[in-house]
Amino acid sequence: MNKYLVSLCSMLIAGGLLFTAAAGAGELKPRQPGPKDKCGVCGMFVAKYRNFAAQIQFRDGSVVFFDGPKDFFTYYRALSSFNPRKSQKDVSSLIVTDYYEVAPIDASRAWYVIGSDINGPMGQELVPFRDQRAAKEFARDHKGKRVLRFQEVTPALLREIH
Repeated sequence: MNKYLVSLCSMLIAGGLLFTAAAGAGELKPRQPGPKDKCGVCGMFVAKYRNFAAQIQFRDGSVVFFDGPKDFFTYYRALSSFNPRKSQKDVSSLIVTDYYEVAPIDASRAWYVIGSDINGPMGQELVPFRDQRAAKEFARDHKGKRVLRFQEVTPALLREIH
């Protein structure tokens, strides 16, 4: 076998192992909200809304639950207003619920649909998906106006949909 091909294969295998190790290290460990856990923004009981539930986990082991991604983003984008003792550097995991899979996903990697005909517990909602294909399909089927990434969900956008 050509020495360049062997070298390339070795690099791909090593890269794959590194990717696998990194993916395993960041595995989500969502907590289940109990019957008394309330949304960190609106105060609604979260356990009733598992299909839209979201959470922020902190490095100290604490967690804040939300009845939907809209309140999750509202809290996260203004964290110091809601919890002056914490900053975004204290966050260990950001978790939302994939709408179709009804499974926890990494909020920072999700795709969000706004302006659809599907409402969450507090009315108009950002609807999260694990992948872009599902988000686009949902937007097409449910009159969604836009498909966004995590960093595109700004305080100004949140004010528009509140």
